[in-house]
Amino acid sequence: MANEEKSYPSRLNKNKNNKNRSNSILNIMIALVFTLVVIIGATLLFGGGDDSADPESAETAPETESQTSGDDDTQVTAEENDLEAEEKAEEEAKAEEEAAKKEAEEKEKEEEEEETKGGTITREESNDPIVSETIVNTSWEPVGTSQSGDHVSSYQQNSVDWNEKIEAVTYATGLSQNDMYVMMVQNGGGPQKSIATVQSKDQSEKYRVYLEWVDGEGWKPEKMDVLKTLDGAY
Repeated sequence: MANEEKSYPSRLNKNKNNKNRSNSILNIMIALVFTLVVIIGATLLFGGGDDSADPESAETAPETESQTSGDDDTQVTAEENDLEAEEKAEEEAKAEEEAAKKEAEEKEKEEEEEETKGGTITREESNDPIVSETIVNTSWEPVGTSQSGDHVSSYQQNSVDWNEKIEAVTYATGLSQNDMYVMMVQNGGGPQKSIATVQSKDQSEKYRVYLEWVDGEGWKPEKMDVLKTLDGAY
């Protein structure tokens, strides 16, 4: 009886130790499962982050390409603008050259036409500050006269000789007497020489005409100054 009482606590301790061991194993397994869950969760979390980063990179790449393309387009546009500017400058230079050539041809044609009229027109720039140019036309002829006998130059307005002087001035300048103011008619340095200074009525044309008398043929223009102003002209 006493032996049975002693063996009963031993069985209780043994059962208690077995239970504790089972609990320890269960706790270890739970810990392992938890650790495994944490590892898998972390793997999925960080793996998903990498996957989500890729699309963002994929979206960024086209933008970078677009920006690069934009820079290329800007460069091409600048080159095109430079090319257009060069072409425009060449066209303008060509147009100016053609205009100058045309002007020279027209001037040459005018000179040829003037020469075909039986004379040569010479235009010379003057050192006189009031004279634009001096014109000599070898085709100028005496205008004719109604006077006979010894010629005496007259400076009386509306006399026969005066009127013939004005006729010679009209012939040289191309101005009609109705469109001309006679500013001065004076001696030209000799008994058979005169100088007449005139201007158009709109004052846009001013001339000083040098005349010489030809016996039996009348007054002949010798040369003509194209004036800039009448101040100091007579």
